Amino acid sequence: MSIDNKDRLIVALDVPEADRAKQLVNELGDGVSFYKIGMELMMTGDYFDLLDWLVKKDKKVFVDLKLFDVPATVSKAIKRLSNRGAYFTTIHGNQSMMEAAAAEKGDLKVLAVTALTSLDQGDLNDMGFTCDIQELVISRAKRALSSGCDGIVASGLELEHIRNEVDQKLIIVTPGIRPVHNRPTDDQKRVVTVEEAFQRGADHIVVGRPIQNADSPKQAALDIQETIESVFH
Repeated sequence: MSIDNKDRLIVALDVPEADRAKQLVNELGDGVSFYKIGMELMMTGDYFDLLDWLVKKDKKVFVDLKLFDVPATVSKAIKRLSNRGAYFTTIHGNQSMMEAAAAEKGDLKVLAVTALTSLDQGDLNDMGFTCDIQELVISRAKRALSSGCDGIVASGLELEHIRNEVDQKLIIVTPGIRPVHNRPTDDQKRVVTVEEAFQRGADHIVVGRPIQNADSPKQAALDIQETIESVFH
């Protein structure tokens, strides 16, 4: 799969209002070509207007709503979304939900969430999972591929194991990226740097707060794009 290096960075628009999202997109300009819009913006009422606006600006859009419902409902939601110009979307269910989504995706690429990067082994134990994170992620990745999904969302900590166990054609999108090694002051627990993510097998990374909270978001994004170029050349 050929990916333009500029498209490997996906900036998460994790902001409270659509106007702020548009302001950030305009500030980042040509330095960023791919954006993720998630649940917080969905609650504003301006979500699909923002999606349309991004598409008209020739940006790729990752609709990150982690759909989880009965397969018939997931199928209908994916079918409607497939006509909106989005590039990626996420589901967070079992194999039957994955299969239902894949059956209606059209040109939309469906990603299955493996294990949220805000969860660690202790959290999974509390939720009743009897396997370790690595086993869970690999199982989810294999199910996603066999269900017809295009890829997965997975932490950088599990990437090498996934690439060893699962077909290389599976797209892997990695959140929980921190440009430098430090202890996150937010809700992320399983994090890696930009270099580590790609060296271990990521196709795309998602970066939000390290760009949004930077003194110069545009420079922060350009620095990450420069790092990506250095990894692939």
